[in-house]
Amino acid sequence: MQTNQLFLIFCSVLLLLGLAAFFVGRSKATRVRASGSSMYAQPDQYAWFAVVATAGPAILVSALGAFVMLVMGTEIPTFPLLLASLAVAGVGLGVGMMLIRANFHARQAIERVIVWSLAGAATISILTTLGILISIIGEALNFFQMHSFWEFITGTTWAPGNSFLIAAGRGEGASGGAEFGSVPLFAGTFMITAIALAVAVPVGLLSAIYMAEYAPSRVRSIAKPMLEILAGIPTVVYGFFAAITVAPFIVRVAETVGLDASFNNALAPGIVMGIMIIPFISSLSDDVINAVPDSMRQGSFALGMTKGETIRDVVIPAALPGIISASLLGMSRALGETMIVVMAAGMRPNLTANPLEEMTTVTVRIVAAMTGDLEFDSAETLSAFALGLVLFVVTLSLNLVSVIMIRRFRDKYRVNNL
Repeated sequence: MQTNQLFLIFCSVLLLLGLAAFFVGRSKATRVRASGSSMYAQPDQYAWFAVVATAGPAILVSALGAFVMLVMGTEIPTFPLLLASLAVAGVGLGVGMMLIRANFHARQAIERVIVWSLAGAATISILTTLGILISIIGEALNFFQMHSFWEFITGTTWAPGNSFLIAAGRGEGASGGAEFGSVPLFAGTFMITAIALAVAVPVGLLSAIYMAEYAPSRVRSIAKPMLEILAGIPTVVYGFFAAITVAPFIVRVAETVGLDASFNNALAPGIVMGIMIIPFISSLSDDVINAVPDSMRQGSFALGMTKGETIRDVVIPAALPGIISASLLGMSRALGETMIVVMAAGMRPNLTANPLEEMTTVTVRIVAAMTGDLEFDSAETLSAFALGLVLFVVTLSLNLVSVIMIRRFRDKYRVNNL
């Protein structure tokens, strides 16, 4: 029998055991209460405790077995593992029925399970992040054993293909070796991200202020869903729009003012990427502005301030931490975007301050390095892990700086309002 069929049977049997635990547990709790005993919880709460006692241990056993097979590399037969999980579920059902009595705090037991489940979810998130970081560090160290870390973070030329020219006997006069200077990649990444934020932050924030403070309810009910539709458009569609419509338009505008612009320029993907992240900033900023207490607005009006002054001096400062968080979310989305850059900006590393020229980003080079027929232990492939590690550190540093700024602003805002 195939693994998928065994898993389906396991889920079906576990579901039936859970349903049986619920109804049998509620029936027993109802009988105990009908006998005149004072109980610490409702019958439904005892029933849910029985479900947790039945399904919880079975899920833990199966998850532990899968974890051992994944991390340790140990092969555990699927059928005995699922059978043991169902046996544990049966034992849990019996224990749960035994604990349903008058002096048992079922509600507190369920709350403890919920707390431990939430803590487990948070722990899984942290461990996942650590696992990703450890896997990246391991391969990045292999790359830095081949090439200097200092040259990697300060070099201004990215030409990993030069090593193939040398191997073919054509490299001495042209290249002198493969070069992995990441400065052009990060310069392009920050250039395109800055353009995107320059488009998205003003438009998103102003649209959020309008919808939260000025727009009638009918306009808001139509405008906000239409604005959020932008978040659901596939990035490849944005890439087509940037390459076919925006980039040629930028070239024509540049020609009219006497500038030379490439059809693969950084300005087009930056603008389109800004349009893409407008819903993230607008929607979250709108929610934060609406969360500002009306008492603060009414107090401002009572002091004689106009609506515009109230928004500028009261509402926006109170909502600024949330607005910064929304902007950071949009920035993270822009830093990780690949398809728009590939289709509109190209894949050539180019260290320039001119947004009308062709350039690329870190994520594009990571995709290029991880695809193709190169060996995994080659320098060009391992360079993807080095780029990912540095990008991770840069993003983490930006987030830490923003958190510090938010905390300082909150402390200053609280002091000013005491």
